[in-house]
Amino acid sequence: MGTILSNRQVNTTAENILKTLGYFDLFQYPLTRDEVCRFHADEVPHSVIFTALDGLLKERSVFKLDEFFSLKNDFSAVQRRRDGNMLAIKQMKIAGRVARLLSGFPFVKGIAVSGSLSKNFADEKTDIDFFIVTAANRLWIARTFMHLYKKLTFLTGRQHWFCMNYYVDEAGLEITEKNIFTAMEIVTLVPMQGKSSLDNFISENNWVKKYFPVNCSAVDHVPEIKRGIFRKLIEKILGGKTGEALEKRLMNITGRRWQKKTERHQLNSKGICMSMIVGRHFSKPDPRNFQDKVVERYHAKVQQLLQQKSTIASLVF
Repeated sequence: MGTILSNRQVNTTAENILKTLGYFDLFQYPLTRDEVCRFHADEVPHSVIFTALDGLLKERSVFKLDEFFSLKNDFSAVQRRRDGNMLAIKQMKIAGRVARLLSGFPFVKGIAVSGSLSKNFADEKTDIDFFIVTAANRLWIARTFMHLYKKLTFLTGRQHWFCMNYYVDEAGLEITEKNIFTAMEIVTLVPMQGKSSLDNFISENNWVKKYFPVNCSAVDHVPEIKRGIFRKLIEKILGGKTGEALEKRLMNITGRRWQKKTERHQLNSKGICMSMIVGRHFSKPDPRNFQDKVVERYHAKVQQLLQQKSTIASLVF
């Protein structure tokens, strides 16, 4: 019975490996063996993952290209990844400096890098995406200060350093879209500033363990945000009823502005329709524009991979 159970476990593990590689294949991003383990969908010993991976290599469902594993026997993806990793190192240094700057804005409590850069990849078109946590009920004031500053960066051509498109506040830390895409974005966040706030965010989104049971974001090394004199003054002035009224007004103004952009089908510099979802405790891209498409493509990819594996198994036996 032990052997049968072990074979079943290896087979399930192999399917999970295909799912992991399938997700990253959507972005033409092969994985190292450690990354296959890191993003595995079940908590199993690494030895079981390695055994299952060897089996997939033998049946040519997976290919080993130097230190990387991929669903395609295409070395160009490896070179693309290596180039992207090298550029990401440079971008991450810039991100660290920008995060320190942004942490000085009023009501900002936590900053992390998200998007492709958080997966250690960048190309010439990559923006530095930041995930921002603000004080409760002051998200829209914080966001407005930061985006007014971003407008000034157009004068120096550095606007791509300040892509702040996802905000939550401390009264609404839980992400409502619970799927493989948002789970991946959470577990790959690179914390930069605000240890306590980011710790709380990770705790409030413990649901990601459904997708990545052994993966957790480490924030031990992240500094707490220090409040300067200017920030303390602004937060004191806008901490009461005046701030509450301004907060609601800014949210309504921004909401109407984004609604008009969406209705006009206005496109950003990447040709994607500009659309945001506005709420009391969040400001985020409309998931219908990208997130839902990725999830749909992922499920189709998984179905294809599992059917192929089933066909190979039937031929073998």
